[in-house]
Amino acid sequence: MFPLGSVAVPGMVLPLHVFEERYRRMVRDCLAGDGEFGVVLIERGSEVGGGDVRTDVGTVARIVRAEQTADGRFALAAVGVRRVRVDRWLDDDPYPRAEVSDWPDDVAPAGDDGTDVGADVAGVAALLRRASALRVELGEPDALVDVELAEDPSTASFQGTALAPLGPLDKQALLCAGSAEQRLRLLHQMLTDSIELLEARLAAG
Repeated sequence: MFPLGSVAVPGMVLPLHVFEERYRRMVRDCLAGDGEFGVVLIERGSEVGGGDVRTDVGTVARIVRAEQTADGRFALAAVGVRRVRVDRWLDDDPYPRAEVSDWPDDVAPAGDDGTDVGADVAGVAALLRRASALRVELGEPDALVDVELAEDPSTASFQGTALAPLGPLDKQALLCAGSAEQRLRLLHQMLTDSIELLEARLAAG
């Protein structure tokens, strides 16, 4: 397990610079196996040295590229694969480990509540574009120029979570949503609130 100060979600590309010795060992073990490891958010504490408080919902990531420097550090590119719940934390020796269970999104029967999920996806995409345009106007360097989401609601909801200009606790709440529909609705509200703040900052100059 790799506790971080940020949230990883399925489908998200995760670049990592691994320098702490215990995580170097973890990377070596992962590369010798299936290349997968878990990522969870640190709620309190630090990424370095242990003693952190971790969430119990995270994402399994798979290493797709690994480069090792002469001094033993790793530069990794990983991609989120699936959401998991932590059933039990194990001892941190030699590095953080846990027993986990896969947690797929709940799938509501078609037409179960009359919601047009496609409209939810389109609405979130429009809000993401609006937020990006405002951030460009504010001169924020990491603002996106264009945003497109997948047609599949679950994929789109995780893409939107990864792209949204939100803090880690908000993104953790989105990761923990029970279904794609719930995640899209929550994301819609969070983006609406974020846009109001961005518009207020722009108006204030």
